Amino acid sequence: MSRKLFVTTALPYANAPFHIGHIMEYIQADIWVRYQRMQKDEGRQREVYFVGADDVHGAPIMIAAEKAGKSPAEFVAGIAAGRAAHLDGFLIKFDNWHSTDGPENHELSKSIYKRLREKGLIYTKTIEQFFDPVKSMFLPDRYIKGECPKCGAKDQYGDSCEVCSSVYTPTELNRPYSVLTGATPVMKQSEHYFFKLSDPQCTDFLKAWTLGQGSGRSRLQQEVANKAREWLGGDGDKALSDWDISRDAPYFGIEIPDAPGKFFYVWLDAPIGYLASLKNLFNKKGMDFDAFMADPETEQYHFIGKDIIYFHTLFWPAMLHFADRKVPDNVFVHGFVTVDGEKMSKSRGTGISPLRYLEIGMNPEWLRYYLAAKLTDRVEDIDFTGEDFIARVNADLIGKYVNIASRAAGFITKRFGGQLKLGTDATEVPVLKSLRAASEEISNCFERREYGRALRQIMHLADEVNVYVDANKPWVLAKDPTQSDNLQQVCSRLLEAFRILTVYLKPVLPAIAEKVEQFLNIAPLQWDSVGTALPDGHTINTYQHLMQRVDQKMLDALFEKPKAEEPAKAATVKGKPASQSTASTESTSNIEPLPVPESFEPLAEEITIDDFAKVDMRVGKIVDCNYVEGAKKLLRLSVDLGEGRIRNIFSGIRSAYRPEDLVGKLTVVVANLAPRKMKFGVSEGMVMAASADGDDGIYLLEPMSGAKPGMRLS
Repeated sequence: MSRKLFVTTALPYANAPFHIGHIMEYIQADIWVRYQRMQKDEGRQREVYFVGADDVHGAPIMIAAEKAGKSPAEFVAGIAAGRAAHLDGFLIKFDNWHSTDGPENHELSKSIYKRLREKGLIYTKTIEQFFDPVKSMFLPDRYIKGECPKCGAKDQYGDSCEVCSSVYTPTELNRPYSVLTGATPVMKQSEHYFFKLSDPQCTDFLKAWTLGQGSGRSRLQQEVANKAREWLGGDGDKALSDWDISRDAPYFGIEIPDAPGKFFYVWLDAPIGYLASLKNLFNKKGMDFDAFMADPETEQYHFIGKDIIYFHTLFWPAMLHFADRKVPDNVFVHGFVTVDGEKMSKSRGTGISPLRYLEIGMNPEWLRYYLAAKLTDRVEDIDFTGEDFIARVNADLIGKYVNIASRAAGFITKRFGGQLKLGTDATEVPVLKSLRAASEEISNCFERREYGRALRQIMHLADEVNVYVDANKPWVLAKDPTQSDNLQQVCSRLLEAFRILTVYLKPVLPAIAEKVEQFLNIAPLQWDSVGTALPDGHTINTYQHLMQRVDQKMLDALFEKPKAEEPAKAATVKGKPASQSTASTESTSNIEPLPVPESFEPLAEEITIDDFAKVDMRVGKIVDCNYVEGAKKLLRLSVDLGEGRIRNIFSGIRSAYRPEDLVGKLTVVVANLAPRKMKFGVSEGMVMAASADGDDGIYLLEPMSGAKPGMRLS
């Protein structure tokens, strides 16, 4: 039976354009959806529906619209109008994009609420709530800030802490203040509606759904399951707090049935927007939404960020389950995007604008590939670094992949009228057998969202194809008229290999795949296309350039640089004019010395330049890396120092790095250190890393781009 999939991403709040975090999430989901659409079950294409929507309700929208002099509907319409440029620009193909203010969401939200009420899971009680005396309105959670009641972090929102992930009520905050006016809020009473999440039946259900109790297997990622276990208390014996699902007028949202002046809290109707968008799509297609969602074969998946786990793994499944609706099969959680190891910041020049990326002509598939190469099935942040971006795209996509077609296509079209001739023994060619044999492993990686692992395997296969190129040297064969048949066969096999690699890369590079299909004159590639070969006599079209290299100038233009500061006035040191300071007259700076942190490790005993010259530090390339069985701290690195052999080096960096992330990296090695015999083998050098007492971080030194193995540091 063919699988039926319903896939969503988190709904973006309609108060701002997409940022790079949205685009990363959509690319991750889009790759998974495109992979699923390439699959067949028992000869039938999988049925996949990929939908999204704008999350448009809540006081923040209402307040932002008020500031802009617009109605909430007008305000969100302006934001929504800019969505297509981002989605189309990065080749993200939703089947439908809707709004949580659509009629379907009003209908579904009220229906689900009424069913929960019938089950006895809705009740009311009078609560004390913060009220802004200046603005004369009850304050939404996100318009109250203060100190987290759990960890003490400052400037945390009124519903959850971004530092320790605790969830609480605004009244629990220490030193609260209104974000709108800065005033200290006062307490007022109001009747609110609650979903009884503390009910034992809810707890029992969530134990089974989040932790796999009763089935022996958690559906969630380990990090997410651990967080759910923490919220549920140890093994799931802690009662959850009931969930306040109402807000008082004025409020832009869906009015609660039979409760004038009361509206659903945005986090109740926002996830229902997933269902509403799908229903909107089915209505357009004339399909039966209720039948599809009631079908036990339908699978439901959500891609979300790690900051909204609580709502998606507790409230959302419980709400659906007790409203007698299908619960998600899984919630796939990802981390954030950082730039050079830091959170994005426009003032520091580390913000990446998706539209800016497109406007300066950067290829969207560069970013799709780069992010995919870093994505795993774990909840990990993804770091964007310029040098790594250039190196990975240029080396992998241009140097390894596209290079195969460019080196073979010209000979076929110019010498042989575009006709291929793989030969009768093509199925036994080792390089082609190796490519086909990898299909299941790569497929499994995409299914599990292990994109980085899949792309490493694909590029390893591309390396094998390029070895075949170098071994058969078509440019040499072309010079010998007696080798014409051999030239045609070698180049035909290279294009067949290129076709198979394109199948594997199609979920990540859909536009390139379409160009390759046109170039090779073939039907749209499906995953099972790997199992068949292009026949002898098949005619290809003239090769057109597929992709250019990343230009450093483009990358420089991508980052928003802070404005240059005004020239400083005459500098002083500790209150004295620079000319009168006691600083060295040889110093080129008059900046006041910085205080020395208590954690700073004192410098070692002074050495001479002759002492330093005895240490021979070289640039090395890590060509392989593995865990060391029986060693909790060590990794085994195979390092090329450009000396004609590979060195074996053990390094205690296991806590900070995974082996697969180090392969291909440059580092610094003390090359003339005497070999050290260890329990696990002989270590032939030392890789250089930085760390500090009391700091869990270990940071491997990486030379700048352009350095080569064997270069000496001086």
